[in-house]
Amino acid sequence: MIKSTLKFTIAITFIWIGFICSISFMEAWLKFQAPNITTSLGLGIGKLVFGALNKVELFSSFSIIALFIYSNEKPKIKYTLFFTIAFLILIIQTIWLLPNLNERASKIIQGISVPKSQLHFVFIALECIKVICLTLFGKNQLNQLN
Repeated sequence: MIKSTLKFTIAITFIWIGFICSISFMEAWLKFQAPNITTSLGLGIGKLVFGALNKVELFSSFSIIALFIYSNEKPKIKYTLFFTIAFLILIIQTIWLLPNLNERASKIIQGISVPKSQLHFVFIALECIKVICLTLFGKNQLNQLN
């Protein structure tokens, strides 16, 4: 991969990790600690913020894919495996998990009682796996600079 393209890929990867860690692992639960934040208000903020995060993640992933294509080199599988896993998790979250969590949040905001769900735990587990994969992908990309 061309070194300048590789540097952009590395930058995008670690910025993406920063977004996930800031939103999923800090903002998500911290907003409920603020004074006067109701569950409905917190869920409404969460829907907005996670929708924006999803768009940033999709942009990041497609930017990395475009950089791979632009480099005119076929990347080695060992360097793209972790990215591929993270990308697949993102697609699952975009198509299935976030819409289900949004629907659940909307019902709670409307005052509709919903049964307990494991969706948040699934989301957290996938976020952890995604961050690990992106970190390993970024590390592999950094190793290619040497």
